Amino acid sequence: MKDNSRRRFIATGLGLPVAGMATMRTANSTLAAPASAPPAAGGFSYRTLGRTGLKVTSVGFGCMITSDASVIERGADIGITYFDTARGYQQGNNERMVGAALKQHRKNLVLSTKTQAKDKATAMQHLETSLKELGTDYVDIWYLHARSSMDQVTDELIDAQQTARQQGKIRFAGVSTHQNQAELIPALVKTGKMDVILVAYNFTLDPKIGEAIAAAAKAGVGIVGMKVMAGGFRTLRPGDKNAEILKRSGAMLAALKWVLAVPGIATTIPSITDMDQLDENLKAMSEPLTDSDRKLLAAQLDYIRPMYCRTCGACEGKCRYGLPVADMLRYLMYSDGYGQYALGREHFKQLPEELQAVRCQDCSGCTINCPNGVNVVARLTKAQEVFA
Repeated sequence: MKDNSRRRFIATGLGLPVAGMATMRTANSTLAAPASAPPAAGGFSYRTLGRTGLKVTSVGFGCMITSDASVIERGADIGITYFDTARGYQQGNNERMVGAALKQHRKNLVLSTKTQAKDKATAMQHLETSLKELGTDYVDIWYLHARSSMDQVTDELIDAQQTARQQGKIRFAGVSTHQNQAELIPALVKTGKMDVILVAYNFTLDPKIGEAIAAAAKAGVGIVGMKVMAGGFRTLRPGDKNAEILKRSGAMLAALKWVLAVPGIATTIPSITDMDQLDENLKAMSEPLTDSDRKLLAAQLDYIRPMYCRTCGACEGKCRYGLPVADMLRYLMYSDGYGQYALGREHFKQLPEELQAVRCQDCSGCTINCPNGVNVVARLTKAQEVFA
């Protein structure tokens, strides 16, 4: 980014290029950083999760990549009230660990899990397994997981959620989504059947998503934020001077504070793997978003631009070999950004064999030009090298 555009970017808060670097310089293509909330009394802030009426800490606990149960238990001990897992996390083992860690606190917590099932019978089977593994009679929120369009939120699956609610096995129904969110969120609200929507949102993403979030919250839907660290990238490029500076200066904390200031977001579920991350994330509830944070996030955006996919959809269907580009970039992010190689490889190995066999280095020329600056060829090539 040129110096003059960078200064303009910082001055307006956090710019959001939605159609390439050129558009970053226009007023309509920037997302002003949300206004800071005052520090919370006592270090914890609580919000109401839409019409559910559930009171949750604004910083929750994303358990997906946590392998140390003591970190989850300490999170509950010190006052975090929202914990999120899923049937598929850690090949099904995550729910068991989460349930054991939260056993003594269950009645005082909001607990959510998810299913990726495509039909009612499988979804109900997943729920029974989830309840058994979690050691509970019910979950507070049950999400249809990783949906990107309304044709993946079928009447059959909605009926599964309603049936589970009638049986007392869930309290509220939800959907989690990573892609096409500006269109999908309003459509989910329109059904009138979703109490909570789990959205991917951070300082890099399309401001239209923020508008959809605010409208959904106004309609009474509870909004939970995930992917709030914009890929994390805590462990990428060991020894990289810029990475070390960003880490030391608190880019991840700044990213979390930014999301907490977004109108409509009730709580967040940053991934937490150790006590240091837990302690750092808790600061976001008592520290305001500052100009220094905005500048730090601008630098972080420069750093991750070639690597971080913003799921804008521009690459969808564009690969001549049919590679699911955004999905593969996300798998590599699990490895590079979260430090979770096994998780990234697990997802890669679920691709059809013919797609796993594709090698970008054999292609005569890439058909994808990312409008947000991701080096698609380099990233896909790396994914193919490390996961295949």
